[in-house]
Amino acid sequence: MTTLEPATDAAQDNLAALESEAIHIFREVAGEFDRPVILFSGGKDSTLLLHLAIKAFWPAPVPFPLLHVDTGHNFDEVIEFRDRVVERHGLRLVVAKVQDWIDDGRLEERADGMRNPLQTTPLLDTIAEHKFDAVFGGGRRDEERARAKERIFSLRNAFGQWEPRRQRPELWNLYNGRHRPGEQVRVFPLSNWTEADVWNYIAREKVELPSIYYAHKREVYLRDGMLLAEGPWGGPRPGEEVRELTVRYRTVGDGSCTGAIESTAATVEEVIAEVSASRLTERGATRADDRMSEAAMEDRKREGYF
Repeated sequence: MTTLEPATDAAQDNLAALESEAIHIFREVAGEFDRPVILFSGGKDSTLLLHLAIKAFWPAPVPFPLLHVDTGHNFDEVIEFRDRVVERHGLRLVVAKVQDWIDDGRLEERADGMRNPLQTTPLLDTIAEHKFDAVFGGGRRDEERARAKERIFSLRNAFGQWEPRRQRPELWNLYNGRHRPGEQVRVFPLSNWTEADVWNYIAREKVELPSIYYAHKREVYLRDGMLLAEGPWGGPRPGEEVRELTVRYRTVGDGSCTGAIESTAATVEEVIAEVSASRLTERGATRADDRMSEAAMEDRKREGYF
């Protein structure tokens, strides 16, 4: 087992600065917008986002609801965790179920079974229905190249679409939340965090996460270089051998396109050591939906995805 040295004063100062920036962003949005909402999937980044929101407004309750676009292909452990967190903190949760859009014909199942790419329409429809004008997301700039083009306040047009050339400069931590009726702003308080920062902060704050982020036994099969689990999304195909391995998940999404990694990291400290040695971000290593094309994420963001 790898033993980590205690975080240096510089590392602790960095986490304190990142926390302060995120809390400032939450409070800015509360002052500038009428109907903000926090995207919450139960994954590590959205859980960290909620933790920071709780700190930003403590001892008052979080003044925003949570929104989860539920693909129907989520891991049971994550949904159970999501519901437990909502109940513990007395939060209001809005759930947009992709299955509802499929059932009434607004969406069609993809041939490959993936539902992550189907999230955009339910997301935009729900934002419009509830008239949300600011939507918090847990995106980080180290995740994927298209994410790095985002501002912290990311303006979207009346159709929820993203245009990089319309993004505004953000000098001296001044954020411009002005928008026309019908437009919205996506807000990314974790923009300056890395995956390592997230895990170090989780360790410092003792933030609870779904159990699948830590090593456990699971039956998986290999497809396109990723270890996928059986579930309602189908699989394995003929010739794909199911094996029980010790794995964990670096990111949480649609089970049909989110791969596990072989790992014995069962504690936060062991995960930090593993992440520190990795040369790939979690999305690059384990998300099939980001491998659909070189510009897959950017194309989806232009359509309205986060």
